[in-house]
Order: sequence, then C-alpha cells, then structure tokens
Amino acid sequence: MAYPDSRPRRLRTTNAMRRLVAQTTLEPRHLVLPMFVREGAEEPRPVPSMPGVVQHTMESLRKAVVEAVEAGVGGLMLFAIPEHKDAIGSRGTDADGPLNAAIREVVAEVGDATVVMADLCLDEFTDHGHCGVLAADGTVDNDATLDRYAQMALAQAEAGVHVVGPSGMMDGQVRTVRRALDGAGHTDVAVLAYATKYASAFYGPFRDAVESSLSGDRLTYQQDPANALEALRETALDVDEGADMVMVKPAMSYLDVVARVRDLVDVPVAAYQVSGEYSMIEAAAAQGWIDRDRAVIEALTSIRRAGADIVLTYWAVDAAHQLRRR
Repeated sequence: MAYPDSRPRRLRTTNAMRRLVAQTTLEPRHLVLPMFVREGAEEPRPVPSMPGVVQHTMESLRKAVVEAVEAGVGGLMLFAIPEHKDAIGSRGTDADGPLNAAIREVVAEVGDATVVMADLCLDEFTDHGHCGVLAADGTVDNDATLDRYAQMALAQAEAGVHVVGPSGMMDGQVRTVRRALDGAGHTDVAVLAYATKYASAFYGPFRDAVESSLSGDRLTYQQDPANALEALRETALDVDEGADMVMVKPAMSYLDVVARVRDLVDVPVAAYQVSGEYSMIEAAAAQGWIDRDRAVIEALTSIRRAGADIVLTYWAVDAAHQLRRR
C-alpha cells in the first residue's frame, strides 16, 4: 500500500492545534453593531423580518449600547426612523432630530469606550425614500444632495459622532463631507465611505427596519451587481477624496469584491453583512436546517478571511459572546 508523503490532517488533530495554526482571526473588536432608534417609540418594536432586531426607544438604546460595549464590540452604527418625513429629509439635519439625538445619548452613555458611527444618508428621512434630493423630473439630483450631506455631516459632528458613514453613493460625497467637517473644525471626525454599495435584493428586511418610503429603485446611483472593476474605481475615488475607511456592501455575496478592495487600498476595509444575509441564516436556523451558532461564526469568519478589517453585523453582540466562550 502506498502511504501519503504529506499529511495536512496532522494540523487538525485537536482544537488546540487548530487554534494554533488558524490563519484568520475573528474577535469582538472586529465587529460593529448596526442599531435602529425610532422617534416617539414608547417601547422597543421588533422588526418582523429580522428576528432579534428591534427599533429602539432612546431608553432601550442606552441599555443596548452598554451591553454592546461590555461584550467588547468594536463600534456601533446608528440609524433612525423619524415620525415625520419630507422631500429633503429635514429631520436628518435637525439638531433635535432622532439620529442626532441618538448620537448625543450614546456618546453621553459610553463616551470613547467604543466607536460611535452614524449613517449619513437621507433615505430614512425623505417621504420618497430616495437617498437624496429629487430634481423636477423625479431623478436624484446629485449636487443638490451633496449640499444636504454637508449639512448632515455637520449636525452629526456637533452631536458628538466619532465616524460618519456617507452611504448614498453620490458622486463626490466623500470630498464634500470631508471639506464640510474640516471647514467647521471637526478634523477628528473620521469618514467611513460606503465606497462600494450595490443595488442589492438583500436589503429587503432593512427597509422594513427603517420603514422605508421608497417608490421605484436605486439603480441609477447604487452599483450594478455585475460590476467589480467599477467597485475598484469608486473605492479609489473615495480614498483620493479623503476617506479614512472604505466599505463594501453587501458582504457575503461580494467576498470577491472585498478581497479586491483589500488589495487595492491601504486604509481599513469594512464589509456590511446586510439584513437579507442575516435573515436568511436566522430563517434556516428556525427551521432546524442549519446550526445557527456555527453558521454565524462561519459567515463572519468568511468575511474576515476575504480581507475585511471591520464587519458590520446584526450579530455583533451575539457573536462576541460566542467568541468569548470559545
């Protein structure tokens, strides 16, 4: 009988051996928890299409951020649902609007113990649901939207945010936000650019979470899922415009793009494990078809393995607890 000359299985014999030679690490500090706060809510409201995720009240938000910090997660990404919307998303730039109020509350509660981030986009605040201001013909007016993003960046910075996340995929959004922040003296506020954001079907449950008013689609400003080179161009532009970090969204269906972006840039790369990716695993686990806990860690590890330094995931706290038990 001919025996094998090489036996790679020797490095898989025990848990200790596997841990010793592991090539990809996943730690709580790599994870960022997206969170939703609903203006006027008297109690947390579950998001039906996202098991375990809620629209927070301000009180429940404060408790949840403390839990996240205690779990060791790297950061928090805040979104808000206003009671009233209009054509230009006024509540997004209002100092007393729900997102800016949430930033103040979270920073007051946890300070610099974690990184407080906020989504910088108008879609949650507009009555038409688009990420910007509409022109007379109903299309999104790129340059008019940039003016609104500058105002939104300043409102978030004045509320105390550590990182702004321009996510609308407007041309020039990073340069506009960076110049607005620097011009107002907010030079320490970092920009996490949603550099590569695809027009994806996997955002469906998120739109339930933010009670989106969208009519139509975002194909004219979010990227075509067929295109990878375009993602590299968008990313390079954002870095040139002053992005401190860049993001690929979604994550799991675009791991090839995550890897290519990681090879392209010398700034931290984030990837957003979006609502549909989350909900599919939760739904399969609820049917008993997969081992939920193993699937969660495997999915997050795959995003790290592709090259993401930071992973935005609704499982951030759950995964942090799992990792600490290992």
